[in-house]
Amino acid sequence: MKDTAPKSTGILAAAALFGIVAAGVAWVMYEFSMSGGFIVGLIVALIVALLLWLGWREPQAGPQGARDLNPGAPGAGKAEEANASAPSASAATSSASVATATAASAAAAAPGAAPKSKAAAKPKAEAKPKRARVAADGKPEMLNKARAGGADDLKQIKGVGPKLEKMLNTMGVYHFDQVAGWRAKEVKWVDENLEGFKGRVSRDEWVKQAKVLAKGGTTEFSKKAKKGGVY
Repeated sequence: MKDTAPKSTGILAAAALFGIVAAGVAWVMYEFSMSGGFIVGLIVALIVALLLWLGWREPQAGPQGARDLNPGAPGAGKAEEANASAPSASAATSSASVATATAASAAAAAPGAAPKSKAAAKPKAEAKPKRARVAADGKPEMLNKARAGGADDLKQIKGVGPKLEKMLNTMGVYHFDQVAGWRAKEVKWVDENLEGFKGRVSRDEWVKQAKVLAKGGTTEFSKKAKKGGVY
C-alpha cells in the first residue's frame, strides 16, 4: 500500500495557505466581516484541496515499463525526485489559478460585498455666497454705474416715475435685483432719503415687485408700463 501521508500533508498545507489568503482578500478588499471572510477562506481551501487531490499524479514508469534499473547511478535520485515533483507542481499551479478565480467570483457575488463607490456619494450642495451685512446706518450697497447691458427700466415698479427713476440712478440704484435685495433696515434708509417721496418704498412694496421683475417675470403694473402712457 502506498504511503499517502506526504500527499495529504502537502495538500492540506497548500489548501490552508490559499484559504488564509482568500479570507484576507475578502476581508480587506471586499469589506467582508471576519466571519464572512472565514467562510470564503474555508470554501477556497476545500476547493483547492479537492483540486489538488484529484490532480495529484504519481511518477510514471519509464519507457520500458520499469523505473531506472540502476538507482545507484550518479544523479539517478535527483532525476527521479524531479520527475515526481514536476506533475505535482503543475497540478498545484493549475489549482491555484482556479481557486483564485473562484474566490474572486464568490466575493463579487456575495450580497453587500461590492466596495463603496466614491462616485455614488451625493454631491455636496454648492454654498450660496454670503451677503454683506447691513451697514450700520442702513444704507444699501450702491453702484457707481449700471452694469453691462444697461440699467433696468425701474419705471416698471409701481410708484417709480421718470423723476424718481432719475433720483434712484443718481443714488446708485440701476437694477431690479438691487431693490429686490433690500432688507428692512435698508428699506427704511431709502424711504427716509427719497427727497419728496419719503415712505414710497414701503407703501408701494417695491421689494416685492422687484423680486418678480429681477427673475424676468411681470406684474400687472409692469405690463401697463411696457405699453407706455402710465406716467
